[in-house]
Amino acid sequence: MTAPTKPTQNASGETLHTPVIAWFDEHARDLPWRRPDAGPWGVMVSEFMLQQTPVNRVLPVYEQWLARWPRPADLAKEAPGEAVRAWGRLGYPRRALRLHGAAVAITERHGGDVPAEHAQLLALPGIGEYTAAAVASFAYGQRHAVLDTNVRRVFARAVTGVQYPPNATTAAERKLARALLPENEHTASRWAAASMELGALVCTAKNEACHRCPIASQCAWQLAGKPEHQGPPRRGQTYAGTDRQVRGKLLAVLREAVAPVPQAALDRVWGEPVQRARALDGLVADGLVEPLPGALYRLPLT
Repeated sequence: MTAPTKPTQNASGETLHTPVIAWFDEHARDLPWRRPDAGPWGVMVSEFMLQQTPVNRVLPVYEQWLARWPRPADLAKEAPGEAVRAWGRLGYPRRALRLHGAAVAITERHGGDVPAEHAQLLALPGIGEYTAAAVASFAYGQRHAVLDTNVRRVFARAVTGVQYPPNATTAAERKLARALLPENEHTASRWAAASMELGALVCTAKNEACHRCPIASQCAWQLAGKPEHQGPPRRGQTYAGTDRQVRGKLLAVLREAVAPVPQAALDRVWGEPVQRARALDGLVADGLVEPLPGALYRLPLT
């Protein structure tokens, strides 16, 4: 099914903004990156950590990270391997390297302050379309379409009338998001946060709580009788037995070590040698592990 590029007659931006933002004002979670003292750096750190990782896993790592590195320059002074170490078990550890790279660039190019301009944010290493828009919106109150998985699902259901959005963000979704964006800058930034929270707490991927939804009466999917997903199969996230699991086990050994780790110690974490070697080679290629002479390995120093 092709997503429309403008709101349906059942739901429009004007009729969605007020109830969703009012719901958000009453039900938004008190999260540390939403507090005024978080600052733009706190918002940026949260956005890196929350990609593909639930809030409850992020919270303790986020607090420890900001206590250790309250400004980008503090992180930039450290070896990138320290960022990987502090990332712990959040998963997708390349995000830690990208965040470290962004901190170095912020320190070198912007005097240690997270830039406010969207184009400057987008030019930072490791920052893509979504993160630049999210930081500009949530940290600086600017008007940008912020499309994460939760927002895409809300728009797919409320406006497009389908159960799930496409597997990858489409041009039609971006056009729809821009069409739904409030003209007022402050309202737009509130709308971005509110629609995201609605998808996280109410319009969830499974067991959606339509009875608690502030826009259920105008939701195109609900009005259509909640038809089942007709698009391509949704990607599942398997972990057990994958290279991701092996990579995680290898990194866990290196994170705990204070000195370079011998190959034999890494060999013990996974019995299948071909997959283990492939996972280790991938970590080295990604810059997450640094090989040393004598079959030793450590987290990267440069």
